[in-house]
Amino acid sequence: MNMPDVARSSAIAGTVHAAAPFAVGGAPDAATPIAQVRFAVVDTETTGLSTDNDRVLQIGVVVTRGDGAVEHQFVTYLKRLSWGFGHVGAFHVHGITRRQLRHGMKPAEALEMLNVLIDGCVFTAHNVKFDLGFLRSDSTRLEVPLKLTGPLCTLNLSRRLDPNRTVSHKLRDVAARLGKSTDRPHDALADAQLAAAVLPSLLAAHRITTYGELAAHFG
Repeated sequence: MNMPDVARSSAIAGTVHAAAPFAVGGAPDAATPIAQVRFAVVDTETTGLSTDNDRVLQIGVVVTRGDGAVEHQFVTYLKRLSWGFGHVGAFHVHGITRRQLRHGMKPAEALEMLNVLIDGCVFTAHNVKFDLGFLRSDSTRLEVPLKLTGPLCTLNLSRRLDPNRTVSHKLRDVAARLGKSTDRPHDALADAQLAAAVLPSLLAAHRITTYGELAAHFG
């Protein structure tokens, strides 16, 4: 799927914003400066906490570089055959309704889109175990393998700077300490934007200057 295909598919699903020409490619060389490394910062909203019983409702992606320059943004709801009656899952948390979901992409199409967006990027999330667990659950069930480099967890990066756990490492608290915030918590794109915004500071705090040094933090 090339860039024009990305734009057309995304227009159906939600919104796409491109701040620079979209580029794809493999993982960079170990010596690549961190400012030139591309990250796909991903967030999901789900019906609950179980990868076995709950499902992804919304996916947000921000493609950014290590210097903080944002290249691309994408968000979509996921449209499934049936969500049951009433609101979907933890409505008091995410505020997503069945009516909104009807305008989303089918899960398999969303995963294919995600593969396009993360190509040539380091897959990154705040609590990556949670988001990637749900995406891999859909990936396995729908037989759409995820092709990712990494993953990198900004939650773990923050925690490693505070081994005695003296402060909170929730995304909003990490962001607040860095003077950043969002007025749309539990929106997949807004949370991906917030995680992308704190990423350069976390990389700098760990004195990560090259892709090779970054790779030691994958997992």
